[in-house]
Amino acid sequence: MKVDAHQHFWRLADRQGQWPPASLETIHRDFGPQDLEPHRQAVGIDATVLVQSLPSVADTHWMLAVAEATPWVRGVVGWVDFKAPDAADQIDALARHPLLKGLRPMLQDLPDDDWIADPACGPAAEAMQRHDLVFDALVLPRQLPALRRFAARHPRLRMVIDHAAKPLIARGTVEPWLGDLASLAVMPQVHCKLSGLLTEAGERCDAAALQPYVQTLWALFGPQRLLWGSDWPVLRLAAAHNDYADWWALAHQLAAQFHPPPDADDLRALFGANAVRLYRLESC
Repeated sequence: MKVDAHQHFWRLADRQGQWPPASLETIHRDFGPQDLEPHRQAVGIDATVLVQSLPSVADTHWMLAVAEATPWVRGVVGWVDFKAPDAADQIDALARHPLLKGLRPMLQDLPDDDWIADPACGPAAEAMQRHDLVFDALVLPRQLPALRRFAARHPRLRMVIDHAAKPLIARGTVEPWLGDLASLAVMPQVHCKLSGLLTEAGERCDAAALQPYVQTLWALFGPQRLLWGSDWPVLRLAAAHNDYADWWALAHQLAAQFHPPPDADDLRALFGANAVRLYRLESC
């Protein structure tokens, strides 16, 4: 299967006071399956993973309902407050839904960069392990050291770093992002998404600017722990015209330049099979 491992839907009515602001006209509207459908069909995507973008359990239930009604949405990554006293109970309840495949605290928005390294997150992490859920890490480069401490404390918790931790591509900055990411990549339970990079590139949104960062991901995570995602509709902030197909094509162009070069099985893994395995989409 060809799988988009990272896409979003939302309703503005549910997001009062939340991102995106009205100033982001390109994405300041409702987005649902009917909006993604023509893009998905155009590039032949068979399945997607719907990822939360609102810190709300109610939003998680809404996404699960959308997934139930949309055959090609094969998994949902939801949200729970990891430090809530009943976090483990909430996870136990949500995990009863077969389409819940993971959880994502919105770490990039939290003022404390060490938030996830707090042992208070332990019961939630242990509940995720019991249900074989994936921890999606929405982090910025400065939060990678704390994420590493969290990952080391929970070596059986499968994890994927969203958007490669949003490297500062627009500035051409590599360190300390590279070193901190490498310290996580040595842990076999940690995966990474080839997603969200265009929106971090600013005006440098071309293959030449992205190639050093993408090659780093290939070198660190290899063909079995790297997975492609669109980050649509946030992707529209970088390329509003034919955004989805253009990113799909650019990702293939970048992959063709990897060293060592990928074979056909590697490409199938990057653009589908790794997401199927990580999120257990076979069971849907």
